[in-house]
Amino acid sequence: MTRVTDSSALSTLRHDVPASLVVFLVAVPLSLGVAMASGAPLAAGLIAAVVGGIVAGALGGSAVQVSGPAAGLSLVVADLVQTYGWRATCMITLLAGAVQLLLGVFRAARAALAVSPAVVHGMLAGVGVVIALSQLHIVLGGSPQRSALANLIELPRQLAELHGHKIAVGLLTIGVLAVWLRMPKPVKAVPAPLAALLIASASAWGFGWDVTRIDLSGTFTEWAFPVLPQGDWHLIMASVLLVALLAGVESLLCSVAVDSMHTGPRADLDQELAGQGVANMVAGALGGLPLAGVIVRSTANAHAGARSRASTILHGVWVLVFAIGFGWTIQLIPVEALAALLVFIGVQMVNLGHIKKVHGHGEVPAYFVTMAGVIFLGLAEGVLFGLALAALLALRRLTWVTVKTRVEPDGRHHATISGSLTFLGVPRLTQDLRAIPAGAAVDLDLDIDFMDNAAFEAIHSWRQDHERLGGTVDIDELHEEWYAMAVSGVRMYPAKNPARAPDRSWLPWAHRRRGPAHRVMPLHGTPVQPDCQLTLGAREFHRRTAPLVRPIFTELARKQQPTHLFITCADSRVMPSLITASGPGDLFTVRNIGNLVPRKGSEAYDDSVGAAIEYATQVLGVHTITVCGHSGCGAMAGLLSGGVKAGSLPAMRRWLRHGNHSLARFIETEGDRLDGNALDTLCRVNVQQQLENLRTYRKVDEQIRSGRLKLVGLYFDIGSARVHMLPPVPSTLSVKT
Repeated sequence: MTRVTDSSALSTLRHDVPASLVVFLVAVPLSLGVAMASGAPLAAGLIAAVVGGIVAGALGGSAVQVSGPAAGLSLVVADLVQTYGWRATCMITLLAGAVQLLLGVFRAARAALAVSPAVVHGMLAGVGVVIALSQLHIVLGGSPQRSALANLIELPRQLAELHGHKIAVGLLTIGVLAVWLRMPKPVKAVPAPLAALLIASASAWGFGWDVTRIDLSGTFTEWAFPVLPQGDWHLIMASVLLVALLAGVESLLCSVAVDSMHTGPRADLDQELAGQGVANMVAGALGGLPLAGVIVRSTANAHAGARSRASTILHGVWVLVFAIGFGWTIQLIPVEALAALLVFIGVQMVNLGHIKKVHGHGEVPAYFVTMAGVIFLGLAEGVLFGLALAALLALRRLTWVTVKTRVEPDGRHHATISGSLTFLGVPRLTQDLRAIPAGAAVDLDLDIDFMDNAAFEAIHSWRQDHERLGGTVDIDELHEEWYAMAVSGVRMYPAKNPARAPDRSWLPWAHRRRGPAHRVMPLHGTPVQPDCQLTLGAREFHRRTAPLVRPIFTELARKQQPTHLFITCADSRVMPSLITASGPGDLFTVRNIGNLVPRKGSEAYDDSVGAAIEYATQVLGVHTITVCGHSGCGAMAGLLSGGVKAGSLPAMRRWLRHGNHSLARFIETEGDRLDGNALDTLCRVNVQQQLENLRTYRKVDEQIRSGRLKLVGLYFDIGSARVHMLPPVPSTLSVKT
């Protein structure tokens, strides 16, 4: 127990303490900036940072996530401060924390992840633009307006009335932030926000610039308990829910993102949400800003090597020590430098990487609608519009139907219907299907995950009409058998998961034709009796597999380069490509009764097997020869029973003479004991004997001795569908030259 404690303490000293100092240096300027953007007392940002570190860090469910005042909540807080006042805003924060705590206790965290990331990223981008526009006026020496549109309209006039020293401080701050990441690694050890504020403050003090100083009079000493907001309680409760949900979703998304940055334990999202709730209750009671998991601080914490929550908690302690002992130094920071920091942060919140991600999923409209709504209407309105559009886009994707048709070289029409078949897609469905010429032979693939009654009736009616006019329709359902179940009269609802159609690429023919789709003809209800399974199989290959493997076979058409010679039994139950997961061009295969390799130079030598061995080793240059036997081999059973009578199967009798060495080896090791395992034992011994027979071929033996060729023995247990590797025995044969 002591050893574990010592190890934990050592890990904290080596990893968590240095990381906590890095996060502390990042957190202080960002907390001040968010408080300034929120229209709250600057101390509220530091209080939220302390509570986010100590309380959320201790009670949360993420190992390295860091919580604190979030820029994404600044617009909500600013509006609440203007509407209800600061003390009432603190009460809203406290109540929002209670809502988060309840959601965490009732394990509702996963539901929050259902919010489209496009809406979340669009919201953050919109908040970033609003912050940048408002704080840009302060950088230019003016005052921000009440809305983003007003700030945009006022910007030209503000540019015409530049204030020299103030804009110099702002531009210097932005310049330091922009170039800091390109500085040498030892310099970058100091966080860019801290470096920018230090350089801007030192320059303003050294050159005697006329700048606006931060006023902290009474900030750290005046405190009063939050008061209940006055006004319409419906709006107040809506504000509470808005703060709770925005802060909760941002924290949970941050937790998921941070999990990919470290190898420690994964986040418990319900515990994290409950911890955030308690922290917001404490922050509201102490007069702090609403807090959430912050990606900038969490990323800094993970990259600095944090291993546990100790780093997050310690960073809160350092912020507390700074606020109590060195809070007066904040007055040395120019307001314009802090505003420039917020402009830079706001621009960074419009992340082009997020736009690229949502573009790949077709969610760009939701992103930009949310962003525009936040900028021009407000945070709540923008989020609601974004959620509504995201829901419409999802509904559109759920009801979108694609119909692709092509004419095969044999004249058959191949149609593929993809998507979810509902009544909304019926017009498009019927239009494309009726474009197929009457009397044509049609292969119809249904690549669907749902079919309602209207869609079924549309397809079924078209099929009946098409077949009545002399055409044929072969329907193949690639996933779930919605159409087949509807034809057979099975109740579709509430059966949400109909029986899945088998993957017919490897099933036996008999198993492929068991589904209702292959038993019922729509016009007369008569069973389908395929007259030629090979023809049907070839047709299925042309429809399903050929388009996928055609590029491979086009390349293989010029030359084959197999790496293995695979000698196995002609038994129908042994499929080399299936049991070895090999593909076209991998195996040069020889199949015969009993997977026998006739000895070179023997009286009953067989040229067909010998030719394959010579061609594989001397022309194709294979690296491995594998002999694969199997359980229950009929050839080995014939050897055990004394062979085949001369009059019944003379060719078989002559061929099985190549297995006499296997039988002799079996008798040598097992004697006359013929128990229930004797056949399978002989099957295994036979594989090892054939590996030895291979070395009677001089070229094979030379390549084995030089290390250019390897022999492998496999045994396929059919009953358990398992492949076992058998070791070859040392050769005692003299190779003839």
